[in-house]
Amino acid sequence: MTKKLKFGIIGCGGIANGKHLPSLSKQPQAELVAFCDIVLEKAQKAAEQYGVEGAKVTADYMELVNDPSIDVIHVCTPNDSHADIAIAALEAGKHVNCEKPMAKTAADARRMYEASLKSDKKLTISYQNRFRNDSRYLKEACDNGELGEIYFAKAHAVRRRAVPTWGVFLDEEKQGGGPLIDIGTHALDLTLYMMNNYDPAVVLGQSFHKLSSRENAANAFGPWDPKEFTVEDSAFGMIRMKNGATIILESSWALNTLEVDEAKCSLSGTEGGADMKDGLRINGEKYGKLFTNKIDTEIGGVAFYSGEAERDSDVEMRMWIDAILNDKEPVVQPKQALVVSEILEAIYESAKTGKAVYFD
Repeated sequence: MTKKLKFGIIGCGGIANGKHLPSLSKQPQAELVAFCDIVLEKAQKAAEQYGVEGAKVTADYMELVNDPSIDVIHVCTPNDSHADIAIAALEAGKHVNCEKPMAKTAADARRMYEASLKSDKKLTISYQNRFRNDSRYLKEACDNGELGEIYFAKAHAVRRRAVPTWGVFLDEEKQGGGPLIDIGTHALDLTLYMMNNYDPAVVLGQSFHKLSSRENAANAFGPWDPKEFTVEDSAFGMIRMKNGATIILESSWALNTLEVDEAKCSLSGTEGGADMKDGLRINGEKYGKLFTNKIDTEIGGVAFYSGEAERDSDVEMRMWIDAILNDKEPVVQPKQALVVSEILEAIYESAKTGKAVYFD
């Protein structure tokens, strides 16, 4: 008989309904048994659509934390509550999948990491872009040494005009920042993962509030309210790692540019390079000639087959469940996500003080 894991979802808003719930519902080893949201109607709606019969619905997340029948908790709440919920769940003996970024602050992220070390349960952070076809192909190429030593990289998270105007995205108190902590975190995670380098030495950063004060601005999600736009509209950083490797991180929700890329990276190594800007491209030199190979990472269609393709988040949830059931390390390890949070916070600090931030 296939073992089933019982899941509880804390936070039943956009990210839960857009990613976690539909992808978990496809996994034969997952049962969605409990739903929590401070707006009880959201939890009720999610339970009706995705839950088992008689699923628990509550506005108090501690009811899920203290429920001995629940094996796994998914934290899909605003950034400022990630740490307290995740730590409580770990201490109660639950496996935890927490939405990115790991936490609002690096200190909270460290608390989560330390709680995971004390627990015999698993903690992962939901960086789903690692599970894309192009990302998985490129990671294998990097791990096999095809690029050699990767000493320069760019992390791309640039939107021309796509400011999220719903939820708490524009609220610095709840989120900790704007595009840098929201989408820049994906690009940085992907870049560090490809480089397999988590040892920063120094960070220099700058953030801007140049377009956020405009009334009735053009925006993919409708005009924003300048009074509510309390986070940066763009932020940039330069990160030098302890081995000398250097990363340029660019992030924006609103920027006057046509160079638009999100959750992508460009890598330069001693044996070759790669980028995700026009599909996945790998470049290098062979037999005295330069080459550029465009890699087809999409699985071709099959005639008369109407099955639904597996989404990145489907792969993420499948591999997360496999890690729990077969006692493997999750693909996204908490120490890796902690370093991402530490670098992001250093960029914000550098932008605020005008000084470089050095790591011990």
